[in-house]
Amino acid sequence: MISIVLAGASALVWGIADFCGGKAVQEGEPSHRQALSVTVLSQLCAVPMIALLLVLAPGHPGVSALGLGAVAGIADLFGIVLLYRALSSGHMAVVAPTTAVTAAVVPLTGGLLLGERPGPAALTGVAIAIVAILLLTMGSMRKGPLTLGPLWIALASGALFGLYFIFLKYAAADAGAGLWPLAAARASAIPLGLTIMIFLPVGAKLLPSREVWRFTIFAGLLDTLANGFYLLAAQDGAVSVVAPVASLYPATTVILALLVNKERLRSVQMVGLGLAAASLVLAAS
Repeated sequence: MISIVLAGASALVWGIADFCGGKAVQEGEPSHRQALSVTVLSQLCAVPMIALLLVLAPGHPGVSALGLGAVAGIADLFGIVLLYRALSSGHMAVVAPTTAVTAAVVPLTGGLLLGERPGPAALTGVAIAIVAILLLTMGSMRKGPLTLGPLWIALASGALFGLYFIFLKYAAADAGAGLWPLAAARASAIPLGLTIMIFLPVGAKLLPSREVWRFTIFAGLLDTLANGFYLLAAQDGAVSVVAPVASLYPATTVILALLVNKERLRSVQMVGLGLAAASLVLAAS
């Protein structure tokens, strides 16, 4: 039960972080260059948050927990970069649902293949969560032509997010690891991202505008908090259940778009929100 609550909290905070990250990316042009800056700088800004979390939840991690955390960080970094690259193509109607659903299906499949056996109610909740994610993301996207380029990039992005969920889950299997796998994830992702920004001709800016910084800082702090919630959820919960629940973050983003951006809530999104609530109840059964 507590693992589902933590996974739900992770989805809630992740949705807010993504909303802030999206606002930061919108402040710069072109979006695929701004995305790399926001991704790396948000993680850099969150280092103090990670230090605070380590103080609140100390541990004594083994080498395997730190190693899996580091690999998870690299998967997460490239997953975010690929996501924004795909979104910058303009085919948001394809990219958003493909990435979100893939990020839920990969850990579900991986968990089942690795021997996890959730109960029928939990599996039903997971299935409903995946449908809810699809409805929530498709409801807020404009229709566009299906092209293979953005589709494959979106699939790769979702798969990397799914692997991130799996790696963190098994890093959390070290009972004494605490939140150190999250620190290892950032320790691997930040230097790699900075190296790409500085030495490769991708056009990313190390010093974006003040408005971009404002949203970037919030995105980084909230993303780290959400990762902490997920890591705690994964310590006791099955990845085939907690990862799809954590992937319900589009629900928060949709609600924020409604409240802040005054976007119109479509009927399909209302259905998605209802299914998201139902999935949480069933997953916790």
